[in-house]
Amino acid sequence: MSTTHTPSPWSPPRLSMRWWPVFLRNLLVWRKLAIPSLVGNIAEPLMWLVAFGYGMGALVGQVNLGTPQGGSVAVPYILFLASGSICMSAMNAASFEALYSAFSRMHVQKTWDGIMNAPVSLDDVVLAEMLWAGFKALFTVTAILGVMLALGISHSPKLLLAWPVLLGVGITFSCIALVFNALAKGYDFFTYYFTLFLTPMMFLSGVFFPREQLPGVVRQISDWLPLTNAVELVRPLFMDQWPTQAWLHGGVLLAYTVAAFWLALALTRKRFAK
Repeated sequence: MSTTHTPSPWSPPRLSMRWWPVFLRNLLVWRKLAIPSLVGNIAEPLMWLVAFGYGMGALVGQVNLGTPQGGSVAVPYILFLASGSICMSAMNAASFEALYSAFSRMHVQKTWDGIMNAPVSLDDVVLAEMLWAGFKALFTVTAILGVMLALGISHSPKLLLAWPVLLGVGITFSCIALVFNALAKGYDFFTYYFTLFLTPMMFLSGVFFPREQLPGVVRQISDWLPLTNAVELVRPLFMDQWPTQAWLHGGVLLAYTVAAFWLALALTRKRFAK
């Protein structure tokens, strides 16, 4: 007597190139709303930049940042804020797409169910959603980078390297958001993610003020936050410098990405198995 073996939800991802048509489908749908989407994604971060960068920047002037040699360097506050807020923008753009939009396609519109009637697996759908959210984050930060260049905030040639780093940041946060997407019963659930996770991280990761101001224990915790490591990679590039301990910061982001994607995939498999 033969029995059917059901793979464990925690089994390794079974991926193929069939994620590409799903990604392309999202792109074609979004293309009709590209301009409103662009305005919505860049309006808030630019308001942060103008209000705090120029308003508070006029009061603060410069911010002293520590150097690996033990000294300090004075940086204009507008530059300090811009280099942190663009990481925050990548985080927010990827999170919104992998939460609200992905949940609509998965639960409300049942788009995922329709896609899986074709020879496309759930694993490929989740991968496509993750990469799509990363692309949306890249699109957003590219527009913001263009505005920052136009304002003359930074003209460092190393900003070219910030572009792929910010894509990686978007992918990291899209994986984390997909974990909460798999757990959600409705849109209200996402309030917990933004209120208890993203918002505190914004203030602990050196976006608005140097982390040297934090108490010792809090700073040690912030060292391992994904946004902190993103800022530590991107901020030196705005200052025409190379990041210190780049492999460490990149490794932390990679660890978050792999662990969160695997967890999101397992939870999504369990959700669809019910």
